[in-house]
Amino acid sequence: MSERKGTVHWQGRGKEGQGRISTESGTLKDANYGFSTRFEEDRRGTNPEELIAAAHAACFSMAFSFACDKAGFATQSVDTTASVRLVMKDGGFSIDRIALEMSAAVLGIDEAKFQELAQGAKAGCPVSKALSGVPEITLRATLRG
Repeated sequence: MSERKGTVHWQGRGKEGQGRISTESGTLKDANYGFSTRFEEDRRGTNPEELIAAAHAACFSMAFSFACDKAGFATQSVDTTASVRLVMKDGGFSIDRIALEMSAAVLGIDEAKFQELAQGAKAGCPVSKALSGVPEITLRATLRG
C-alpha cells in the first residue's frame, strides 16, 4: 500500500520555540508552527489540530464519495469541514471532540440512504479509525438539492 511522511524541525524551548513542518509531497514546505499558532490567535502558521482536521475532512470526503459509487450513486460535490477541539484535561492537553460537517450533492439518492452512507464513511475512513481514541466524533450531513 502506501506510506506518507511528514517532517518537523523544532528549534528552541517550549513557548519560545518555533517549528517548521513539511510533507513529503511538498504541499507543505517549512510551514511555521509554534505556541502562538497553536494556543493563541496567530494565523501566520499551522498547528497539529488544524492538520488533523484537514486530514480527517479529506479522508471522510473521499470515503463518502467511494461509498456512494459502490452503492450506485454519483457524487457531484462533497464539502466537508472538520473542527478539532483541544482542551486542558488532567493537567495536560487532549483532543476531546471532532465535529464533521458535510454537505453533498448526490444524484438520485434519498435522505435515508444518504445518511446511512455518510455514517458508514465516518466509521470506515482510515483517519476516523486512527482517531478512534477521541471520545466524541460527530457528523452533521446535509444533502443538497
